[in-house]
Amino acid sequence: MIAQHALVLNLHQPAGNLEELLDHQSWEAKEILFALDRIPRSLWGHEGLARVHLSLSGTLLETLSNPEFQQRVYGTVDCGSLLWHLQNETLFEVLGTGYYHPVLPLIPAADREEHLRRWLGIAHHLLWRPRFQGFWPPEMGFSMELIPLLRAFGYRYVLVDSEHVEPVSAMSWQELRYRPHIARHGGEAITVIVRDRDLSDAQESGMELDWFLAEVAERTKWCDFTPLVTTCTDGENGGWFRNVTEGANFWSAFYIPLLERIAAGEAALSPTFISRYLDAHGAHGEVSVRTGAWNTGWHHGRDFTQWTGSERQQQTIEAFTRLSRAVHEARWFAGERGVSEGPEAEAIEEAMWRLLRAETSCHLYWGEAWVPRAESDLEASRAALERIGVQIAETDQTEPEPQVPDSEVRAEAAPDGRSGRAPESEAAAPSRLSDTTL
Repeated sequence: MIAQHALVLNLHQPAGNLEELLDHQSWEAKEILFALDRIPRSLWGHEGLARVHLSLSGTLLETLSNPEFQQRVYGTVDCGSLLWHLQNETLFEVLGTGYYHPVLPLIPAADREEHLRRWLGIAHHLLWRPRFQGFWPPEMGFSMELIPLLRAFGYRYVLVDSEHVEPVSAMSWQELRYRPHIARHGGEAITVIVRDRDLSDAQESGMELDWFLAEVAERTKWCDFTPLVTTCTDGENGGWFRNVTEGANFWSAFYIPLLERIAAGEAALSPTFISRYLDAHGAHGEVSVRTGAWNTGWHHGRDFTQWTGSERQQQTIEAFTRLSRAVHEARWFAGERGVSEGPEAEAIEEAMWRLLRAETSCHLYWGEAWVPRAESDLEASRAALERIGVQIAETDQTEPEPQVPDSEVRAEAAPDGRSGRAPESEAAAPSRLSDTTL
């Protein structure tokens, strides 16, 4: 039996990261850019077989499409051409995600919708797809309560980690891991695609082709159905993907040789798009997915310990909730009064995108080391609201209604579909540690 292989790569750089690296660690910035550019270039000439799923964060798309950034790195990588190549639907199935790459279950529900809407705004513009069928939860951070939101945005399937999937219908170990399933919540249902954690760990750090083929064969040998083997990792972090030496990186040492073996009839594996697999084979059985993320170098993904392990991290998450409530209520109040432009509208939009950017997963990933970056954006968001008379207590756990004096408020509801791009006059966020998986 020929197993189907879904290769998924997550591509994310926080706002300002590549610019910061160009200033202070230029070779690392070039390694990242080369790794991104290498993806389509490696696949040219293999359109008949190569199938790759890509998740590109809104901040990465924002950076690559910024004319000033494009001009700065021209001669290293042609970002305009790169974005053009990523439009190739023969090679790439692009997955939806959250604009600023937040751990969605850790942020307020109203902000989740903002991240998803803003990502679609920039992705439709740059990638020219009428629909994105699959969804990549940043950090694979998933909870069942996300299902109605994903369905409302039109997503057909969502990727989850094998560590957190539990059967509701009776099924074997092979069925649980190598078949799509249905998950239900709040009257809505979505197809769940299960990431094989063990094989993904190998893909992240470097693996031999013969080992991978033997491992897939062993894991799927008892399948009485066409198995879907899904491996998911970052696609531009780590030496395996960044190595510029021919024959020493993921593409030249593993994936292209895999395609050559398949073309020669020497590998019982076939690359596929998840959407095409679903068209042909559908989903079988029902599962429940425990709340959690994918594994990192420090933790297993359960309980989001990586992002919530310290008191300061928890306080920052609580601050997201308080500020989110104030921003959304100020925007609603402005919309009720029909305000659509002017200083107040600008202040509310600034408060919103600063809040959303604060929620970037990287800000909480490094224990408390990067928390000040979230705090800086939160403070800027509060300051924007204060310009229109909205005061928010920083530590009030009772979450009172924000004080919005009738005589002072001059705001509007930000229009739907905004890309979420920061005003050109605002400085980007500081960089993150670029050589470690996020």
